[in-house]
Amino acid sequence: MSLSGALPHALAGPASEPTLGDFNELIWWMVLLKVGIIFVFLLLTTMFLIWAERRVIGRMQNRPGPNRAGPFGLLQPIADALKLPLKEDIIPTGADKLIFVLAPIVSAAPAFVAFAIVPWGTTVSIFHHQTPLQLTDLPVAVLLVLAMSSIGVYGIVLAGWSSGSPYSLLGTLRSAAQVISYEIAMALAFVAVFLDAGTLSTSGIVAAQAHGWYAWVLAPSFVIYLFTMVGETNRLPFDLPEGEGELVAGYHTEYSSMKFAMFYLAEYVNMITVSALATTLFLGGWRAPWPLSLWSGANSGWWPTLWFLIKVFILLFCYIWLRGTLPRVRYDQLMAIGWKVLIPVSIVWLLLVATVRAWRLDSHSAAPYVVFGIVIVLILALITMWDSAAQQRAARYAGMAEASAEEAEAAERAEVPASGQVAATAFPVPPLDLPHYHGVAIDNQTSTREVAGA
Repeated sequence: MSLSGALPHALAGPASEPTLGDFNELIWWMVLLKVGIIFVFLLLTTMFLIWAERRVIGRMQNRPGPNRAGPFGLLQPIADALKLPLKEDIIPTGADKLIFVLAPIVSAAPAFVAFAIVPWGTTVSIFHHQTPLQLTDLPVAVLLVLAMSSIGVYGIVLAGWSSGSPYSLLGTLRSAAQVISYEIAMALAFVAVFLDAGTLSTSGIVAAQAHGWYAWVLAPSFVIYLFTMVGETNRLPFDLPEGEGELVAGYHTEYSSMKFAMFYLAEYVNMITVSALATTLFLGGWRAPWPLSLWSGANSGWWPTLWFLIKVFILLFCYIWLRGTLPRVRYDQLMAIGWKVLIPVSIVWLLLVATVRAWRLDSHSAAPYVVFGIVIVLILALITMWDSAAQQRAARYAGMAEASAEEAEAAERAEVPASGQVAATAFPVPPLDLPHYHGVAIDNQTSTREVAGA
């Protein structure tokens, strides 16, 4: 029986939400089928995303974008995919060849593995077998994503170190510091979801959002995750590891041909994975949005896959929107956002969520009230510290502006220095009475030419 014949049966039959028990007994060919579907989906979505990014940014910049290869330029990603492997594969002389070759693989493989725990639909019938539209689930499934993101950065670190290039090494150092900073805030945003859902299983988290998305219930965690997902994937305005203005191309400067394509693929697959994870943890997963959720069949059959894809592609469009809108931030600003804003806010918000959770479970204890009071004090302390720091920066900048204005006025009032001297308040410049300013050298050269001609 064909898969197309099973689809109407799945649409017509009753649906049940997946649980951890559904993954205990799996058919080997069903696992291989899901692996193939996920792999093809990530590759095709990457190709479509590359085309969409170039077209959308072209529209924002009042230019057409790719429009020659096929209708609307749809074949341009295919042309690029065929061109890259045919390029010359160059390995620098001073590179560590083994690590240089392994680094792109280490960077790309975890991006594919992390998508394995993402549920992209409910339980359906495929070839008369009831199976959840998810490769696997674990009691600690979301921790797998954090582990894979930590392993993925090793590919970037090894690439920069093995290249033997200072530009690649600087990009590596930036990436390592950036991932450490933003992964902490990302993990804290996850913990708030775990506390409210009572589970780390992705299917359990989707089930816990049956009566309300965590994007509204845990709005601060959702906003923090949106910041960290951009920082984790090294995308504008947080693409400091590959800033072309100062690092040429960053950690993959020395890469070409298929190895460069692997880094390119890893970036876009990571974008898809973190967007799918945001959909799962905060946007109800495969559940239909309101008012479509009022329809009794909206969350059964294959319809949930459509809702899931729509949410993922909206987040991917926001990636493109950011790239076409915002400039790259300075590195000190990038680290300040991570350590001085996202992490403190995450900790305070997490304490507040834990207090509310404890309050719901045990209303007879005084501990939740004490913790709630501590959280309020911490919030007030953070607000006071931020306000004090802002006032100090404003005063410092005002003093610097006044000093610059005074120096400018002093320079205007200063007299022209004597021959061979420089004013004490002026910037050191070469003397303005060198011989060639008066044409002496030119006269000597002219006389020399005249004598030589004679």
